[in-house]
Amino acid sequence: MQPRNMSMSGVVDLAAVKAAQEAKTKAEQARAEAARQGGAGAVSPADLVIDVDEAGFERDVLQRSAEVPVVIDFWAEWCQPCKQLSPVLERLAVEYNGRFLLAKIDVDANQMLMQQFGVQGIPAVFAVVAGQALPLFQGAAGEEQIRGTLDQLVQVAEERFGLTGLVVDPDAEPGAQAGPTVVPAGPYDALLEAAVQALDAGDFGGAVQAYKNVLSDDPANSEAKLGLAQAELLQRVQGMDPQQVRREAAEKPADAGAQIAAADLDLVGGHVEDAFGRLIETVQRTAGDDRDAVRRRLLELFEVVGTDDPRVVGARRALARTLF
Repeated sequence: MQPRNMSMSGVVDLAAVKAAQEAKTKAEQARAEAARQGGAGAVSPADLVIDVDEAGFERDVLQRSAEVPVVIDFWAEWCQPCKQLSPVLERLAVEYNGRFLLAKIDVDANQMLMQQFGVQGIPAVFAVVAGQALPLFQGAAGEEQIRGTLDQLVQVAEERFGLTGLVVDPDAEPGAQAGPTVVPAGPYDALLEAAVQALDAGDFGGAVQAYKNVLSDDPANSEAKLGLAQAELLQRVQGMDPQQVRREAAEKPADAGAQIAAADLDLVGGHVEDAFGRLIETVQRTAGDDRDAVRRRLLELFEVVGTDDPRVVGARRALARTLF
């Protein structure tokens, strides 16, 4: 199976972001419940490093990547740098205690996988997160660099895809199949599900109200806050005439309303950096209430994209330089 490319700085998929936040919440509940039950469904530390071949790739890598980030170590017996790197990765897999799974692929025996990932030389290390592949590094690397890369991978997997990893039990039998963990239903599941159904049906006003109903009782509910930001964005662009909006934005570069509307369209279209750049430039051109309105909309769009996104981090710095 051809692995899909994953970019940590790709376009915004609002449905994927919504699903990721929901997955994160439920994954955290599952991990907490498994820990409460004394490691039910846990794996042995020995199961954190596995050998993978072409026949088992879909089961052992693609399917497992829906519950834990899978780091792939492409190696060969004759590769001397591999003999230095592989033991470090194996030790870190155990040290990270289930935050990622290490899959070792012998390139001599699995040429097709090597070609599908575009491996030009070994050692080569990739990751698969929620079925999507991304390169980590190639060649020998120091442990500090490896740790930094793994830390970023674990953070992105948890914050964007809801993957909190595996529960590890030192007393578990190696090779035991982990059973599914039952996730307790939360008090707002029905309301959140109603909001999702409203979004899927194009009833953005209904989705907005459903998320607000949750937040009225639980103002810190992260899933509802994210969903509300997305639903409000979709509600705003619904019925817009894109050509007219962009024409007015081009004709009125200092008009706060025109630029805010165009930025909403930019974001829904996946042009994240264009949306951020447009509003930052508008902050520079405006003052008073107009400037404050543009700044508030920019902060709202940050929430839609995700505060950990590198584009948000860069735009925050640019906004700070503009304001101060």
